[in-house]
Amino acid sequence: MPYSRSLVGVGLLSLMSVAFLPSCGSSYSSPTAPSSPAPAPGPAADVTILILGMAGSASFSPATAAVKVGQTVAWKNNDSITHDIGQDGGAFSAGGIGPGATSNAVKITAAGSLGYHCMIHPSMTGSLSVTQ
Repeated sequence: MPYSRSLVGVGLLSLMSVAFLPSCGSSYSSPTAPSSPAPAPGPAADVTILILGMAGSASFSPATAAVKVGQTVAWKNNDSITHDIGQDGGAFSAGGIGPGATSNAVKITAAGSLGYHCMIHPSMTGSLSVTQ
């Protein structure tokens, strides 16, 4: 008995479908998207202050950092929670700094004593001694 073209076509489609089914016992994992590259680090700050905990002025090392006008300052969070460093008068904000992260550098533009604190934990205080 001759085969019709439509039956032959259906048979070929069935065979092709079976050929692409995964075999029993094999696992299938979906392809993963390529990971995006890590952002490039910004330029290093002239002075980096370590955040060590929530102990008043002992929260920062050094508690009073010596800086010159025009230099940049960053804060490295060595704590297990996020901190947000801001100048007492609002002249600068380093923004939120997650555990293990370092803030963006803040450029210091005026001489004098500049107090700063954690805006999330106001008992954490420090200062910058800025000279020309």
